[in-house]
Amino acid sequence: MKVSLTDICDFQGGTQPPKNEWIDQPAQGYIRMLQIRDFTQSDKNYIEYVKDTGKLKTCIEDDILIGRYGASIGKILTGLAGAYNVAIVKTIPDEKVVSKKYLYWYLNSQYFQRFISNVGSRAAQAGFNKNDLGAAQIPLVDKERQEEICEVLEKANKLISLRKQQLAKLDELVKARFVEIFGDFKNNSKNWPIVKFDELAKIDGNMTTDYEKYADYPHIGIDSIEKETGELKGYRTVKEDGVVSGKYIFTPQHIIYSKIRPNLNKVALPDFEGLCSADAYPILPNPKNCNRIFLALVMRSDYFLDYILQFSARTNLPKVNRKEIAGFSMPLPPLSLQNDFATFAERVDQQKQTIQQSLEKLELMKKGLMQEYFG
Repeated sequence: MKVSLTDICDFQGGTQPPKNEWIDQPAQGYIRMLQIRDFTQSDKNYIEYVKDTGKLKTCIEDDILIGRYGASIGKILTGLAGAYNVAIVKTIPDEKVVSKKYLYWYLNSQYFQRFISNVGSRAAQAGFNKNDLGAAQIPLVDKERQEEICEVLEKANKLISLRKQQLAKLDELVKARFVEIFGDFKNNSKNWPIVKFDELAKIDGNMTTDYEKYADYPHIGIDSIEKETGELKGYRTVKEDGVVSGKYIFTPQHIIYSKIRPNLNKVALPDFEGLCSADAYPILPNPKNCNRIFLALVMRSDYFLDYILQFSARTNLPKVNRKEIAGFSMPLPPLSLQNDFATFAERVDQQKQTIQQSLEKLELMKKGLMQEYFG
């Protein structure tokens, strides 16, 4: 049975004390002031407090809140206690008929998220009010069944979280192995010879507008490159993307590097031929002195990023040019060590692919469960 969301749940908007009354240290008579970033960012430097006047709208840790405006509309928030501001709405479910956990999963479902997105898109500034929520329909089952559903979804979530942790640990392992073999690049702790980037690789400027020839080739934009892993996802063919401007040709021997901020540490290792966006550079390592996997990890490191950022911040369009990349200096270990590291990294990558496949299956399973429970 589906019922109106407002039949089983009330909603309470937040309060907004004057900003000049906020303080950044806890004090007697003050309460933590919660903003959306407090739930979405882990930086504790943002914690702020306001005087507890007794008129503030407050929440406890297991309350479920919803982002009300703009880019955060529909974002489901929980886990913190304090007063909350006007960009947040607190849910007040009738816990005789619906549990907070069950409400949490429903609000995270694609059905509610699609509903709230449609509501928000009608206004000049994306947002919703309490009356809008009356049109949302929630499947209402008995409390025992709600508990069973929540238990299944929480187990699926835990498995997904574990897979993501495994992937992160493997990335950390590769970075730790890099330091073990090559030392700290910032101070060149192993005293390798220092070389310029253009002694190791060239930025390949082979551009084409022959889209008929390349119509069925993959087209890689910088949005297709995952920031942390460099994996290529969500790309389409040249024909599907409707390419209308010059693009660079790349091969499995290239590194694809995003030259646009804030994506300056997006680095991909393609295993196929295709075209990439003009916002990226195809970089071709010299196999006589540079291993492609080794160089890609250097380019994904803070060592390289710190160097690049000093140039990208100078212009209205924050990007780096060929000359600046070519001038990057770095330690150069022997090619044999680079190759040994690349072999290790490839073995780890094979393990990551297995875990990634498991993760994707789990996420698909969770999506199917959400559809079954809330569709």
